[in-house]
Amino acid sequence: MNKIIVAIDGYSSCGKSTLAKQIAREKGYIYIDTGAMYRSIALYALQNKIISNAHFDKQALIDSLSKIQVSFSYNSESNASETYLDGKNIEKEIRGIEVSNQVSKVAQVKEVRAKLVDIQRELGKSKGLVMDGRDIGSVVFPDAELKIFMTADHKIRAQRRFDELQAKGDVITFNEVLENITNRDNDDTSRSENPLVKAEDAIVIDNSEITPKEQLKIALEYVNDKLTFD
Repeated sequence: MNKIIVAIDGYSSCGKSTLAKQIAREKGYIYIDTGAMYRSIALYALQNKIISNAHFDKQALIDSLSKIQVSFSYNSESNASETYLDGKNIEKEIRGIEVSNQVSKVAQVKEVRAKLVDIQRELGKSKGLVMDGRDIGSVVFPDAELKIFMTADHKIRAQRRFDELQAKGDVITFNEVLENITNRDNDDTSRSENPLVKAEDAIVIDNSEITPKEQLKIALEYVNDKLTFD
């Protein structure tokens, strides 16, 4: 059977990773969480006092890139891929609001994007891969057989993210999450290096009013259509 690359882009907290994991599981494809890669770099910068709300030493981060190792390992118990930074499992740390507040700034650094895009393209050479992020269809895999662009109302996205963080025990207000979502949208769409854009041939899925199950059904129809005709 032919294999394709499924590139999923879209705004923060749209459920890109959830959909990508579901598609990968259904088709037996490899799933790569590019957002986790950028979050890993942001966590490294936080841990090494390179970035904070008031400070960002871009050159120090650039100088550190060659030493930073980001990898993924499949956890059979959770049935999910988990992120490692320099050999340490950081899956929980990178999902917190502190990293969320810094990741867009880190993603704007040209050298960071270049390093991670090279890794991502290497991973896609064998196809049979689902990758989500901000510039997968527009920059990383412009020739991907299927491109999906996900969106949803910003308040709905903030509520979903707020519920997720509360379930994890994080102490945070809805307004803080909404502000983070709004700021990230602005950073993602306005940055000079590979901003968030919808590829011309991307299929738009607005999941404001549909369930994850309905969304998966729609996406799989597009995947199967591509596999049939390719």
